[in-house]
Amino acid sequence: MTASIAVTGLGLVTPAGIGVEDTWTGVCAGQATAAPDPALAGLPVDFSCRVPLAKQDLDRRTGRKAWRMGRFAKLAVLAAREAVRDAGLDPACWDGARVATVIGCGMGGLEKLEEQCARLEQRGADLTSPLAIPMIIPNLGTGEVSIDLQARGPSLSPATACASGASAIATARDLLAADLCDIAVTGGVEAAVSRVCTIGFWRMGALSVRSDRTAASRPFAADRDGFVMAEGAGILVLERTADATARGMRPRALLAGCGSTSDAHHPTALPEDAHGAEAALRTALAEAGLAPDDVDHVNAHGTSTPLNDAAEAALIARVLPHRPSVTAAKGVLGHTLGASGAIEAALTVLSLQHRRIPPIANLQAPAPEFDIDCVTKQPRRQDLRTAVSHSFGFGGHNVVLVLTAP
Repeated sequence: MTASIAVTGLGLVTPAGIGVEDTWTGVCAGQATAAPDPALAGLPVDFSCRVPLAKQDLDRRTGRKAWRMGRFAKLAVLAAREAVRDAGLDPACWDGARVATVIGCGMGGLEKLEEQCARLEQRGADLTSPLAIPMIIPNLGTGEVSIDLQARGPSLSPATACASGASAIATARDLLAADLCDIAVTGGVEAAVSRVCTIGFWRMGALSVRSDRTAASRPFAADRDGFVMAEGAGILVLERTADATARGMRPRALLAGCGSTSDAHHPTALPEDAHGAEAALRTALAEAGLAPDDVDHVNAHGTSTPLNDAAEAALIARVLPHRPSVTAAKGVLGHTLGASGAIEAALTVLSLQHRRIPPIANLQAPAPEFDIDCVTKQPRRQDLRTAVSHSFGFGGHNVVLVLTAP
C-alpha cells in the first residue's frame, strides 16, 4: 500500500457514554459500567454493560426512521453521524458515489429475533413483524448508515466475530488505497445482549460469574474468569491523507498498517502460541515500515478470559520485549463483540492524540506470569508516536491495526 490514510473523524456510542468525549472520560476514569440487566433476569448471568440510552431516547435521537431499525442499526447511525461531523464533512455537499460505508457486525439484531420468535409462538404468524428480517440481519448497520448519509459507494459489513470492527477498518483502508472511494465511514457495531446470546456464552464458559458485577471484567488479572456482555458502536472516518490536507483537515491519527490472518486452529480458542495473532502483528508493522521496538503502546484485545489473556500476554512479551504500555478497554466497557475492534481503535487514536493511556479497570497488577506493562489505577501520561490495536475473533480471525501520530 502506498497511499497514506488519515483518521479524520470519530464517533462513539458505548456503555461509558454517548459520544467521543463522554466515552473517553468514562474510559479514563477506569470505572466498570457493568450493572444488573432486567432483560437477563433469572439467567445464571444477569448483568451486562449497556449503552445508557433507553429505547424512547434512542429512537428520538435516531429520528423518524427509527421504527424500522434494530437497536444495533440505531447505534451505528448515531456514531456515524458524530464521526462525519467530527471530520468536518457534510453529506449534503459530498459526492455520495465516492463515499464507502464499511461497518462490521458479528451478531445483528438478536433481541429482535428472540422477540419475533416469541410472538410467532404466542400470537401466531399474522402478528409477526414484516420488518423482522431487516431488523435482524447484520448488514443493516451499514445499510442504514449508507441511507442516512446518502453514501452510495461500496457498502460492506464484514462478519469476523469479535474482530469485525477491525476487519471493517482494514477493508475500508483497502478501498481508499485502491481509489474505489474518497471517504470511508467505517467501524463496528453490536447490540446482542440477548438472553440466548448471553446463555450461549455462559455455557461456553466465556462469561464472568463474579458476584461483584462491577469487578467482573478484569483483563490480565490473575483471578480473571471471563468477560461481561456489552453493546456499542465505534465509527471512524478515513480519507487519503493528501485529500484531508487539501481540504484543510488535520488528521487525528494515521492508519499506517493493517495485518489480517487466520489461525486455522479451533472455532473458539486462540492457540497457546498465538501464531496467527503474531503474524498479524508482524504483517501490520512491516506494512507500516516499522520495527517491533517502534511500538510505544498496545491496546490489547484483553477479554478477561483465562486463555485469551494468557496467549495475548505471551504474544506481547515475545514480540515486543521492550514492554510498551498496555491497556484493555473491556474492563470498563465489557465486551462489545463485533464493535470492540472499532471502539478500541478509536480509543487508540485518542490515546495518540491526548498522549494519555486509560487504565485497565479492576486490575491492581497483571498476573505474575505476564511480563507486560499494564496501565493500572489511573491514566498514564506518555509521549506516543506508534500504537497497535489487537482484535481476535471466533473462527481464528486476527486483525492488528497500526496507528501513528500525524
